[in-house]
Amino acid sequence: MKIALLSRKPDLYSTRRLVEAATARGHDIRVLDTLRCYINISTEPPLVYYQGEALTGFDAVLPRIGTSITAYGAAVLRQFERMGVYALNSSMAISVARDKLRTLQLLAQAGIPLPKTGAACAQEDVAALIDMTGGAPLVIKLLEGTQGIGVVLAETRQAATSVIEAFYGLQTNLLVQQFIREAGGSDIRCIVVGGVVVASMKRQAKTGEFRSNLHRGGSATPVRITREERAMAVKATRVVGLDVAGVDLLRSAGGAVVIEVNASPGLEGIETATGKDVAGSVIRYLERRVRVE
Repeated sequence: MKIALLSRKPDLYSTRRLVEAATARGHDIRVLDTLRCYINISTEPPLVYYQGEALTGFDAVLPRIGTSITAYGAAVLRQFERMGVYALNSSMAISVARDKLRTLQLLAQAGIPLPKTGAACAQEDVAALIDMTGGAPLVIKLLEGTQGIGVVLAETRQAATSVIEAFYGLQTNLLVQQFIREAGGSDIRCIVVGGVVVASMKRQAKTGEFRSNLHRGGSATPVRITREERAMAVKATRVVGLDVAGVDLLRSAGGAVVIEVNASPGLEGIETATGKDVAGSVIRYLERRVRVE
């Protein structure tokens, strides 16, 4: 199988592991810098070019598209899809997953438990927004934030009002969520591949921090999840339309809730914490999909 791996950084852990896993199974895999790909939209057949070369003969494309280049990355991926190349994940699913409000709306529509969550656009609605999500303390998230950046815990109503109004003043988009205190600064990251949870870890925030992201200094350990949590992670991935996803859960007093579905989850933390060959699971699933296609 000839695989294109869209990644801006070939030396990134996740990229290297996918290359290793594909090569070990006898596949021809090529890393392509997403922003160096250019496309001829009007031609038939459609084509993707890379450093002057027309990219042809690929059976599959693995997108590792960063949040900051979602729009262009999805366009490149769509062009591969137009060429008949199987994409894991699809351009549509990635675009949906990167729209946090749309993702949460889809999850809620599907009956998947979420923290109390709200969004507004005008400063005049801030008080109602805070009331709607259960009052302080609450979590304020920038819609464009990643790796815990742009996530603020407001302990008091006054603090929440000030932070929300400040963000509105900067013309940024945000959502407000109930703070799950009983989670104790931890969450659970599940990696779903082809409808199966292949690995799960508990991330614990460092002392004095509520964000459990490993990039924020959190620690990770393997965790055994319940049947309900497993089903929730798989359903959330399916609802968003992804083949491979990182689904983040919080354990609340009323049961687990989903807080995020990540279309391009990092592999270093989960493989290190669990010892699982997640990259290999991705390649094996890709083999099954391309074979039946």
